[in-house]
Amino acid sequence: MNNYRIEKDSLGEIAVPSEMYYGAQTQRALENFPIQNHLMPIDQILSMVMVKKACAIANHQCGVLPTNKKELIVWACDEILSGKYHEQFVLSVYQSGSGTQSNMNVNEVIAHLANEKAGAALIHPNDDVNKSQSTNDVFPSAMHLTTHQLLSNRVLPALDQMINQLSTLEDNFKDILKAGRTHLQDATNLTLGQEFSGYVSGLLVHRQLIIDSLKGLEELALGGSAVGTGINTPQGYLEALEKAILEVTGTNYRVHNNKFEQLSLKIGMVHTASTIKSLTTSLYKIVNDLRFMSSGPRLGYGELSIPANEPGSSIMPGKVNPTQCESMLMVLLNVSGNMDTLMLANSQGNFELNVMMPLMIEKMVISTHLLSDSINSFTDNCLKGLRANEEKLKQNVEANLMSATSLNPILGYEVVAEIVKEAYESQR
Repeated sequence: MNNYRIEKDSLGEIAVPSEMYYGAQTQRALENFPIQNHLMPIDQILSMVMVKKACAIANHQCGVLPTNKKELIVWACDEILSGKYHEQFVLSVYQSGSGTQSNMNVNEVIAHLANEKAGAALIHPNDDVNKSQSTNDVFPSAMHLTTHQLLSNRVLPALDQMINQLSTLEDNFKDILKAGRTHLQDATNLTLGQEFSGYVSGLLVHRQLIIDSLKGLEELALGGSAVGTGINTPQGYLEALEKAILEVTGTNYRVHNNKFEQLSLKIGMVHTASTIKSLTTSLYKIVNDLRFMSSGPRLGYGELSIPANEPGSSIMPGKVNPTQCESMLMVLLNVSGNMDTLMLANSQGNFELNVMMPLMIEKMVISTHLLSDSINSFTDNCLKGLRANEEKLKQNVEANLMSATSLNPILGYEVVAEIVKEAYESQR
């Protein structure tokens, strides 16, 4: 039994596995880029499918795609968007820097599905599915859709859950006094609730920065075609596209913009990456604070108790380690590095096109999934079980020499400094 069929493209014939819905160009890419541990993220593939659906609707509205072809393409897109056929998207991230091979993978699968439904070869992957488009405007537009959805549906809800739990702890700890620390040395007292209020306030700032960055992602390159001039796009295409993309995604994406910028620079992605990177720095500090405050139980700070989720050591019985903290810190370092890579990739645009786009979206997809999963895990498995060790906190406050700072207005700095020095040396 023949397990292959022969497909043709502009380079000639090539054998394609008979059970696969992709065509010649995907098969060539599969053979030419055998780097299969890093497949194009399915999130990006599905965003490209949404773009194809919107473009078919817009092309039909502009009178350049017949109704029967539009309906077939829309049906095929809906089949993929329903969760079917994910196994058909087989290409590595490491391909053409524009994402051309994955664009054709999507075009070919949609065309094959449509033709199978029609019972005839009515839909061509380039002439119909890719009509009025180029990879150069499809791929970056899909990048914006993907990132917008991941931030809105994963990162922000996870961050909200963490902020809510920290707010609960802030309220729970509002009357618990603790010794402050600056430069890792003793400082004046504050409440544990006040310390946690700083965490809450800071994360709210980061939350708003991420929300503000979504506006840049709502600018799409669609309509720019090959180099930004809109070559081979019909009259009225942008107007039809803007309505179609809203119909498909439910979000008011904008296509009336400078296409030369949208194709050659990835400012929206870079701005979003910078907000994510800045969030990782603050989260790292917060998580590290909790890790140190829970150190012990007898020989560390011991001011907080973390949940005993699992045995901490394979050799030391009874040990409880800050595993959720350590897990999240590793994620944060990973995400921070990914965002550095993404931002540097923006510098690799040559003339009319950035040629690092698959790498950029891979880093963004990996990072948003990692970050949201890690935040949820940390909130559920650490923050919700976090407790204050009030006796230890009280002991530290009573022993805190920096409490004498409140005497400065009465006795003066120099006198109080002598009192503190004497108290320290006499162990009082």
